[in-house]
Amino acid sequence: MGDSAVFAINSALDKRDSAVFAINSALDKYNKAPIADGSITDGTVQEEAEISPQVKAYPELLKLCKDMDSRGLHKFVSDNRKNLASLKEEIPLAFKAASNPATLVLDSLEGFYPIESSVPPSDGKKDANLLGTRRTCIMLMECLSILLCRLDRSSLAGVLSENVKRRAKAIAEGWNPLPESTLDMDACNGNSLEAHAFLQLLASFAIVKDFEEDELLKLIPMVSRRRQAAELCRSLGLSEKMPGVIEVVLNSGRHIDAVNLAFAFELTKQFPPVELLKSYLTEAKRSSSQDEFNERELTGVKAVVKCVEVHNLEEHYPVEPLQKRILELEKTKAEKKKATEPAKPQTKRPRGAQPRVTDNNNNKTGYGRVIISERYPQYVYDNRPFLTGPIMAAQAHPPPPPPQTYTFSPAAAAHGNFYGNCYQYQAPPPPYFH
Repeated sequence: MGDSAVFAINSALDKRDSAVFAINSALDKYNKAPIADGSITDGTVQEEAEISPQVKAYPELLKLCKDMDSRGLHKFVSDNRKNLASLKEEIPLAFKAASNPATLVLDSLEGFYPIESSVPPSDGKKDANLLGTRRTCIMLMECLSILLCRLDRSSLAGVLSENVKRRAKAIAEGWNPLPESTLDMDACNGNSLEAHAFLQLLASFAIVKDFEEDELLKLIPMVSRRRQAAELCRSLGLSEKMPGVIEVVLNSGRHIDAVNLAFAFELTKQFPPVELLKSYLTEAKRSSSQDEFNERELTGVKAVVKCVEVHNLEEHYPVEPLQKRILELEKTKAEKKKATEPAKPQTKRPRGAQPRVTDNNNNKTGYGRVIISERYPQYVYDNRPFLTGPIMAAQAHPPPPPPQTYTFSPAAAAHGNFYGNCYQYQAPPPPYFH
């Protein structure tokens, strides 16, 4: 082959490479360009063909997002909550197939409060279906935030259009959990789904500037026990206000939450963890008299051990004595339970010769007719006193321990008297809830 032929082939290859590069560049610009009405088409963020290999575990998500099927998406997430980790990985990817993922998420929030009332019902927290619905709403907003963090500025502006933000703000105004009528024990214990959803809505749709900072600060203690609390505070731009928030949490008797927040925001010098945990256990021991089993102390010691292990505090606060105390309390609990259990009935058979029974009224033996059911009546278990007496009544409805209330310090009082006497000492479960 001559030099001229080789040169011609090389020139053709160079032209082909240039053409391929030009096509790819044009496609890339097209994929990133926002649409004028603020929505994004299938290809604006990423083509569905490119998304499919990434959504491996739940390919059904792609169709639900592409069809903008908010109800179907909500039901799918609720039905697959056992695989929460996989869902949270794939939902942000599947959102790319939606014409506008932000609108899809807003549509999915309709079931957070019952349609018949804009105010949550008094027994809403007892409804397992409603709790599941609210958790799914929060999860979808979190997944939207994950997607938005991965977009460039132009694509982000296309998703969070002004129309979308106005709609999100209108929803948030109806969700504001600050009125006293919406407060419940979950809010007092730092585990309020309503407050969490409200704050997540503000963070996910970038509308935090439309609400007063002082009002948001009052909500943070309501979610202090939830796993996402620290990240929410950062997203809302409240990191510099955390010392005051931690002070409020401490004065409401939730030292474990305070320690977790102190570590999250590097405030352990201002709020020494070991001192706070020891103070917490001291209060737990005082919550009931010494001659009876202290359930709060047992739960509190377990929570402290967990907190020490999570934050690697063993060197400063050895857990061996705490673990021994747990064994002692569990032994006392078991003994108390055994002592209060009712004795099992023992059916005894009558001894000696059994009376002869005959259906003949003219009994030739001279003995009168004996009816066994009258001499030896059968047990009527529903009427036994050990099933309905004071022992079982005490077990079914044990008297609650007297509450231990806490007063606010001057530093906490600076945040207003919003909390009042709502907060009482209560030993927490593991540090975070989802």
